[in-house]
Amino acid sequence: MRTIIFALLGWSLCWAQAADECKPSQFNIPGAAYPCVYPDRRVALRVAAPDAHKVQVKLGGAHEMSKGADGFWTVTTPPQVIGFHYYTIVVDGAVVADPSTRTFFGSGWDNSGIEIPEPDAGYYSPQDVPHGQVSQRWYFSKVTGNWRRCYVYTPPDYDAGKTRYPVLYLLHGWGENEQGWHTQGHADLILDNLIAEKKARPMVIVMDNLNTAKPGEDAKIFSARWLSPPPPASAPARPGLAGFTGAAFTEMMLTDLIPMIEKTYRVLPGRENRAMAGLSMGGMQTFMTTLSNLDKFAYIGGFSGSTGGRGTFDAKTSNNGVFADAPAFNKKVKLLFLGIGSMEGPGTKKFSDALTEAGIKNVYFESPGTAHEWLTWRRCLNDFAPQLFKEGAPRPAKGKGVANTLR
Repeated sequence: MRTIIFALLGWSLCWAQAADECKPSQFNIPGAAYPCVYPDRRVALRVAAPDAHKVQVKLGGAHEMSKGADGFWTVTTPPQVIGFHYYTIVVDGAVVADPSTRTFFGSGWDNSGIEIPEPDAGYYSPQDVPHGQVSQRWYFSKVTGNWRRCYVYTPPDYDAGKTRYPVLYLLHGWGENEQGWHTQGHADLILDNLIAEKKARPMVIVMDNLNTAKPGEDAKIFSARWLSPPPPASAPARPGLAGFTGAAFTEMMLTDLIPMIEKTYRVLPGRENRAMAGLSMGGMQTFMTTLSNLDKFAYIGGFSGSTGGRGTFDAKTSNNGVFADAPAFNKKVKLLFLGIGSMEGPGTKKFSDALTEAGIKNVYFESPGTAHEWLTWRRCLNDFAPQLFKEGAPRPAKGKGVANTLR
């Protein structure tokens, strides 16, 4: 009997220790113990739904939850890959966010989010260094005929001085919005840390929304799945991403966004002080915009999104022949960066090799062990930003005037 009691006590102690190893997600609301993450990257979830008949969690696949006598549903998932993940709860067929966590806009609606910690996450984590500021900026677009919102990162010393800075225009991907890069991507923390280590030049980062259309055009690149009834069968089919041209965003950016930024913030004008980059569809938009306007941009970055992903690449004819004269292209473009996750396939590497063979200078970056996900794009930005605007530093202001050229 004593042996059984000690065995039960030992099992309870081991169970308690195992439970203690499950650390609450960093995105949980205050006091919420679930979801939590085990050291082996399993995720435990707990949802209150006493009247439900079936509850699932969708996190790297669908996982059936078990109902307890207290009305709580629980499940522990298999180990998840490191990085940021969207997830949802399905209660009797209704797809909802987990009330225990923050939500993040992705896939066209607000999802729950969880971070599986990366062992070397210091580059996108808060550190004891000077921090910049991310603020929202509303502006009216003459091209779209409506008010738009962008987010702007200013570096740590922006408010204390009169220096002008170069600008990186940084775009989200399909189904996300202008908040993605500083909420899911931690772009501000990445730059804070790089600047503190003197690895990257202080810069302003502008994060805008890809959903752009002129009056009368369809402004919805993505649809909010599960949140509205399907269109009637008689409705004309939408072309979807295959019909995306990016023309409205490019016009809006050149007509409205860049002039507003250069009027409102202390930034350096001119192509050699402008960079543009984006992830996935934002990378596609970046190439659509910059390759047609090399007089306005000198630094180009595609993270899991490039101009070489469709059809056969021909340096003489692709993208209206912008790559046909390699020496001229290389003289104009200070950096052509192509980043990808190693789990995403060989397309970007083939494109990089084709460009190299055609004499086009480019930088290829591959994130080891990651797929089409935020960890890939954080690593891309961490590698891309230090390569920007390296030909000099901004001149200090003299009196009320501020220099607007680089040394």
